[in-house]
Order: sequence, then structure tokens, then C-alpha cells
Amino acid sequence: MSDMIGADLVDLDLSADTKEAAARALAARMVARGRVTDLEGFLADVAAREAQMPTGLDGGIGIPHCRSVHVTEPTLAFGRSAAGIDFGAPDGPADLVFLIAAPAGADDAHLTILSSLARKLMNADFTAALRAADTARTAAALIRGDEPPAQQEARTAAASAPEDTAVVPAAASAGTTAGSTAPTAAASAAGTGSTSGTPGAPAAEAAGTVPGPALGQDEPRPFRIVAVTSCPTGIAHTYMAAESLENAGREAGVELVVETQGSAGFARLDPAVIAAADGVILAHDVPVRDKDRFAGKPTVDVGVKAGINRPAELIAEVREKAARGEVSAPAHAPAGTPVERAGDATEGYGTKLRTWLMSGVSYMVPFVAAGGLLIALGFAIGGWQVDKAPSVMDHFVWTQADSWGALLFQIGGVAFKFLVPVLAGYIAYGMADRPGLVPGFVGGAIALDAGAGFLGGLAAGLIAGGVVLAIQRVPIPAVLRGIMPVVVIPLVSSAITGFLMLVVIGKPIASAQKGLTDWLSGLTGTNAVLLGALLGLMMCFDLGGPVNKVAYAFATAGIAVTDPSDSAMQIMAAVMAAGMVPPLAMALATTVRGRLFTPAERENGKAAWVLGASFISEGAIPFAAADPLRVIPSAMAGGALTGALSMAFGATLRAPHGGVFVVPLIGSPLLYLVAIAAGVCVTTALVVVLKGMRGQAPGSGTTGPAAQEAGAPKDTGQPVAA
Repeated sequence: MSDMIGADLVDLDLSADTKEAAARALAARMVARGRVTDLEGFLADVAAREAQMPTGLDGGIGIPHCRSVHVTEPTLAFGRSAAGIDFGAPDGPADLVFLIAAPAGADDAHLTILSSLARKLMNADFTAALRAADTARTAAALIRGDEPPAQQEARTAAASAPEDTAVVPAAASAGTTAGSTAPTAAASAAGTGSTSGTPGAPAAEAAGTVPGPALGQDEPRPFRIVAVTSCPTGIAHTYMAAESLENAGREAGVELVVETQGSAGFARLDPAVIAAADGVILAHDVPVRDKDRFAGKPTVDVGVKAGINRPAELIAEVREKAARGEVSAPAHAPAGTPVERAGDATEGYGTKLRTWLMSGVSYMVPFVAAGGLLIALGFAIGGWQVDKAPSVMDHFVWTQADSWGALLFQIGGVAFKFLVPVLAGYIAYGMADRPGLVPGFVGGAIALDAGAGFLGGLAAGLIAGGVVLAIQRVPIPAVLRGIMPVVVIPLVSSAITGFLMLVVIGKPIASAQKGLTDWLSGLTGTNAVLLGALLGLMMCFDLGGPVNKVAYAFATAGIAVTDPSDSAMQIMAAVMAAGMVPPLAMALATTVRGRLFTPAERENGKAAWVLGASFISEGAIPFAAADPLRVIPSAMAGGALTGALSMAFGATLRAPHGGVFVVPLIGSPLLYLVAIAAGVCVTTALVVVLKGMRGQAPGSGTTGPAAQEAGAPKDTGQPVAA
């Protein structure tokens, strides 16, 4: 932090009487230091941040802060007011004022340092030392975590003193330390960023861990809490709330782990830690990222300042909710398409690659859905010649159906032009976060122009993400760090990605895409039926898992063009039909042979009707998880039959989703429904036969034939499968 604050950025006699005047006085020092280029512009950014939420904290602290394009590098200014300045804190005015300035593209290292300062502000010894500091040099050293000048001079004098008198300075040093504990305590706090426990507390407790029971003892484990903190700027409040919660957790004797979602990014909590947690605290003023991870647990959801000002109350509240059994709503089943779940991150490269690819596909699918449905409606309203209609900007008659059909068709065509850029952009985003978006979109647009299509989008996204990750690993001079995210990374990564797509791999991929398209267009007869059966098997193998997603992505790739071939539309129809079979079959089976299923499965069967009709294959997962050896092979048999029949009937589909609700837009709709019904009947029959060989389900609530007729309940004492 040595380059972020010096004595010239410290004012121990801040005379301002308002927060605006205080910010101006401290910002003027930053301007003099060359850290702020436009005083008025910077102050406007500070005021805008202040308008979102007051920056006053309990304990007499004010932390006005912002990100601004007028800041050249992360800078901190400190002021001490004798009269106090109102920053909106509940307990009154602030006498310690920290103005934090971060560039619009501040790098992670500097933001981590600023977050460390925010944590120190929760240390009473640290703030007491600042109030006692007698010089600007001392205050700056305390904030940086350096040894105060007075201690440096004493240590130097002791080292240079004659050997026979060395004991005198040592004694004097000891006396000085005894007489002035605040500066040394603050220096220690500045170096560690943590506070100690109560006198006599075990070392493990002071370090933030709760000791387990001694060997041979059977003591209950401590209450476990996971927390998330975040604020709009992600510099100060985020980390102060984390420190406050951690301190309160140690005092309360609970295990508390915090995920700080700040400007420097965030490291996701280990899923095992979340699973073992007894409660959750969300202290945030911006949406919590990946909030579904914490679903189904006792949760306290508050603003970030509550995490700073009343952490003990939040801990007590979440413990009370846990005692009452009050939990948040469980995570909803994934809506939309089967590929909208990217899956849990693992360390395997193959899993990461699939996650990156599915990230792009999941963002692309809504464009395919909207564009495909609009084009299909255009054909339905305007006839099969609607694609030859002139632009509606040149010719549109309000009273003619043909004009409305042309309008819908042309809007859908525009939506389709975004498919490949969105695919590539969000593959790169999945790899490198926001810096990957620009080169990803640029590479995707080039792939579209080069005719490389879906395959080109995949390659462009992977290249763009890889280039950004490589750039981020290159050591960068400090003077360039502020412009890296907004200038250097987009410029260099876009240039490299564009060069590779235009000069190196664009044409080969375009040739491969054309070969794939020609192969699909040439599928007829037995080949088409076999492909339909294969895709049906894949759709029903893991019900929304990797194999299912590969089949679905293959189908959507074929229709992700303005004028897809009939074969591509037949493949899309076969994939959707096969994906509807498992949940519909499970729903039918629970209806016709309820005694073979547990009560929980019968309840799931009711929901499976709607899920299956909506093309959400995951509706069959509860059944497959409980009895995979009977359910999955049965589902695959029915899915293969449905896929084969759909291809044999020549059913076509322009939309990538919708289930029975888009049947009017399907080619040969009646035969399409026959194909689905055939697969559902086959799967249902196989499930009933295989489960019948086992007998009635444990916990099904019936015993013999008489009980089956009467529906008499019986407690089997066995757990109910979900």
C-alpha cells in the first residue's frame, strides 16, 4: 500500500463541516499528487456513489469512495476532524474520514489492498491509533501497515548504541511500549488485519477457528454459517461487513465463512462447505451471484450495512430460524431449455470445456427460440413465399396478412444474425468473465461473415477466451494496469482473435460447416431414421446431463440459420419429441400403476405431466435417481422409437423449444403426436413390467391385494425415495 497513501495525502486537522467539503479537501490532495485528473468530475462520481447509500459507519468513520475514469491509479486519502462530519451513520458524525479512489478498471491486486484497509477499519485498536497519531507520517504508516516512524527511530538508536549501554534503550523501549499501547497494537492490526479474542482465549479461537472436541469426547459440533457480502462499488463495505461478521462469529462460538463478492472478483465457497452449513447470511446491496447455491437453508437476507453494524443480531437471527426449521425456497428446476444449466465446476478439463461451451449455447438458445418462432409465424401467416417478400421498410400494408407475415419473418431473420456472435461471446465470457465478451463477439461476427456458422462460433469463443486468459497472465507495468480492462485487453484480444479467424482457421471451418450441412441435407430413408433413433437415445440417457446437451446442441446448431434445410428441422423435431417422452411416461406410469411407486414419486408424477408437455426432460430425474436400472433403459427405448418415427414421418420444427405448445407450427403435427405417444406407451409399459417384477415400492402405502384395493396406509419404517 506504500504507493497508495503518503504523508501528503493525510490531513490531521480537517476543517470541513460537510461531507461534500471533506471530499473536496481530500480530493484536492489527490489532484496535487497527480492521482486525479478532473476534480469536479471525480467529485461528481463520489456524490453519485454517496447517493446510492450513506458511507458513514458506526464508530465515527466515514468512507466516501467510488470508481472513476478520472482516477489514474488507486489512491487513499485520510482526514481527521475534531468537530466531526455527518456521513449518515446511525451513531453520529465521523471524525475519521477515508476517501478511496479507484480507477474504472482497477486491477485485482490494488483492490485487494483496499479491501484489506476496509477490514482494518473494524479493528478498534487500529482506529484508536489513528486518533492518537501526532503526525501525518505516523498516520500514513499506520494505514500502510508500516512500522511507525517513532518506533523505527528507537530501533535504529538501539542498534547503534554502545554495547555496555544497550540495556538502557531496551528498558526505555519497554517503558515506551508499556506507556503507549495504542500505536503498537494498531501497527500489529495493520499487519494482520484481524483482532484477537478475549483474554485467555485459545489460540485457535483467536485465529478464527473453532477447536473440535478432544479425542474420545462426543461434543456437538459448532453451529456453521456461510455468508456473502457485496456492495455497489465492491471496495469498502463488502470487506468491512465480512470482517465484522467474522469477528462476531468468533465471539459467538460459531464457524462462519464469508464469500466477498467485491471488485477484485470472488472465490466461490466450496460446495461442501455450503452443504455442511446450518444457516446463511446474505449482506448485500447488489444481487448475490449464484444465489441458488444457498437455497433450502435458513437464510437471513439484509443490506450490507447491517452486516457491519449488527452482525451479532444477524447470527442470532439465523440460529433462531434454524431452530424453527424455517428455510428459504429450494432452487427451482431449470426452466427453458435443457442446456441452460452449465453444471458444477470441477477440476477436470473436459468438464470445464463442456461448461464453457454450454454457457455459450444457453445464451444463444433464446435468440434461436425467438427468431425461430417469429420465422415460423411469418410462414404461417404470410405463406411459404414470405421469404421472397420485399423489406417491410419499403412495402407494408396494414390490412394485408402477407405484410404482417413478412414483418414477423424479417424480425426473426434479424434475431438469427445474433446467434453466432452471442454463442462465441458467451463462450469467451464463460472462460474469462467480462473481458472475454468483446473479442468473443468480434470473433463470432467474423465467423458469421466467413460462413463458418455454428462451428466457427465455437472456435471463435474458445480462441477469444484463451487469448484473454493468456494476456491476463502477462506481467504488466503499474502505469498500465488501470487501462488494461477497458483498452489493452479488448484491443489486443480482438486483434489476435480476428487475425486467427480471418487468416488462419476461418476458411477451413467454413468448409467443415458446409460439409456438415450437406451431409444433413442428404440424409434420407434408413439413415435419417437411424439418426433419429440415436438422438432419441442420447436425449433420454442422462435427462439434461452432458449427453442430452450434446444432442440438443447438435439440433439447435442445424436450425441456427435463416434458411435451415428440411433435414435440420426434422432433427430438431425428433430431439424435442424424444426429450418429452421420459417425464410424460413417468407421469402415465404413476397414474396407471401407482402402487409401484412411492407417495413422493406419485406426487412428482403429477408435475411430470406439465414438465413433459413443456419439453423439460429433467421432470423424470426423480424417478431415474431412485431406480436408474429400470427407468433409464425404459426411457431410452421409448425415446429411440419416438426419434425414429419423427424422422420417418418427416415432421419438421423451426423452434428449439416449446413442447406441445408449438405443435401448430410443426410440419405433420398429427403424425408428430403419434410418434410421441408411441414412445410414451413403450416407456410406460417397460417401466411397469420391470417394476412389477420387483413388486410394490417400499413405502408405497399398500401391502396385499386387499390393502391395494382399499388403499390402507401402512408404515413400512423405510425411507421414501425422492
